[in-house]
This record gives sequence, structure tokens and C-alpha cells, in this order.
Amino acid sequence: MNTEIDFCGIKMKNPVTVASGTFGYGRGHSEFIDLSKLGAIITKGTSLNPKTGNKPPRICETDSGMMNCIGLENPGVDYFINEDLPWLKQFNTPIIVNCFGGAEGTIDAYVEICRVLNTLPIDGVEINLSCPNVKAGCLAFGTTYEGVKEITTACRKVLTNKPLIVKLTPNVTDITLPAKGAEDAGADGISLINTLTAMKIDIEKRKPILSINTGGLSGPAIKPVAVRMVYQASHAVKIPVMGLGGIMNGDDVIEFMLAGAKCISMGSANLVDPESSIKAIAGVEDYLRKHNIDDINSIIGAVEMN
Repeated sequence: MNTEIDFCGIKMKNPVTVASGTFGYGRGHSEFIDLSKLGAIITKGTSLNPKTGNKPPRICETDSGMMNCIGLENPGVDYFINEDLPWLKQFNTPIIVNCFGGAEGTIDAYVEICRVLNTLPIDGVEINLSCPNVKAGCLAFGTTYEGVKEITTACRKVLTNKPLIVKLTPNVTDITLPAKGAEDAGADGISLINTLTAMKIDIEKRKPILSINTGGLSGPAIKPVAVRMVYQASHAVKIPVMGLGGIMNGDDVIEFMLAGAKCISMGSANLVDPESSIKAIAGVEDYLRKHNIDDINSIIGAVEMN
């Protein structure tokens, strides 16, 4: 059977990647799994300069999921170039670098990190548009068609050597509008969904549990929302879609691909079971054998709606 897919020109041996922020730069998980078996590695969100995260508590469990407000803490792109990238290159797995505009919260900051990444021996760049835009009242860049188009256009001008993937926030009324904004600005693909804004309250202290009151909800609790948005986005644009949001096993991978995703990313699952991605790949292969499917590409968008 064929499990290989081509996502934005990135050749993957299977459709299973690991989502930004849950896998670091791969060193910890390499003690449990062979990174060469993954379809791709998507790195932790990286900015031009080092960024400190939010003060604790910044993570908590929820029903069927978790919340976090890590704050995109990372050591900066120079550290990534000198320490992490050489180490990652030993594996026969595509490297997609997730990036954002840093503490500045400006389009110029996005452009500068993309300018640097454009020169590196990596396979793709994923820009996180769930970050607050300080010039627009700290609303996320990705909440409007215009916002997504503006920042994607700016990044596309300097990111000329790498596939550009735009990671969309689900905190919108209509996911098809930011998806179209990315496509119209020249993005090669989109990934969705990022986390849902949420809150959990300690009823004894009568205060939110997380240090900044709200955080991003992820895990199985958000999967039905993610599947719906992937279906809508994949039918609204012609560029390929990477699906994520609560994927825990091979059956979940198949569900997202039937909805229209060409590949997927596993996030919270990596924190529950460091071998979850490898088990999901095996689960996908079991499904293909069970249903006598020779090519995994044949199931993309193959859901039959009522």
C-alpha cells in the first residue's frame, strides 16, 4: 500500500506529523520513538529573539483535554540554528519550522523571522497567526480575511524558497474567510485548528487556574470542532489542508483525512503517550489493509455527506 503524501511539495512517507509546541525540537521524544518514521516534524514555535513564557501555573487538565498558556517560550532562532537544526538533520524526516512574530506582535517581526528561515536547510515554514496583533487591539492576526491576507502577503514576499503554511485560529465565526485570505495571499497550504480560547476556575479560590486567566484548550474535547472546520476549509480553498485538534490515534487520522485533510498533526497526544504518533501510523496502515485501500490519497475528502 502507498502511505506517502505530498503536502505543499513536501514529500512525507506518511500523513502523520507532530504539532508545534507539544514535541519541542524532538530530543525528548527521540528517547521513545524513531523520528525517521514520522511524516514530518513541526518544531516548537520559534521567534527571532528568545522569548520568556508566562508565569505558572500555565497548564492544567480539563475534561477530555488540557489547557495551556505557555506563552510561546523559546530560545530564539539563533539557538535553533546552532543547536537544534544540526541535530534534527540526522533524521530522514522533513523539518517544518513553526514561527511567530515574537513579543513585538508586529507584521515586521513575522517578516524578519521568515527572512531568516528562508535561508535554512529546512523543508517548510508554518506561521502561527493566533498571536496577538498589538496594533489591532491585541486581536489575533488570524481572525479576519484581511488580517490573514496582509500578514501572509508580507511573509510570502521574503519566503521565496520554502513552502508557506498558515496555521489558523478556530476562534472565528467563519473559518472559510481566513482560509481564503491565506490562499489569496499565496500560501501553499493551511493548518487548522489551533487551540480554542477557554477558561477554568478554581471554585475554592474563586480564581481562574491559569496565571493569565485564559488559555488554549486542546485534546479530544475539541476534535469534533476541528473536524468540522477542516471539512469547511478544505471545501473553501484549493490549497491543501493539514488537520489537527484532538487527534489521538489512527482512527482519528482517518477521520480528518475523510473530512478533507491531506495530512495531520498530533499535539496533546504526545504529552499523554510519547509513542502515540508511531501507534497512529500503525493504526492508519491497519485501516488501509482492512478496507483493501492501496493508496491513502484516495480517502482524502472522501466523506459521503448525508
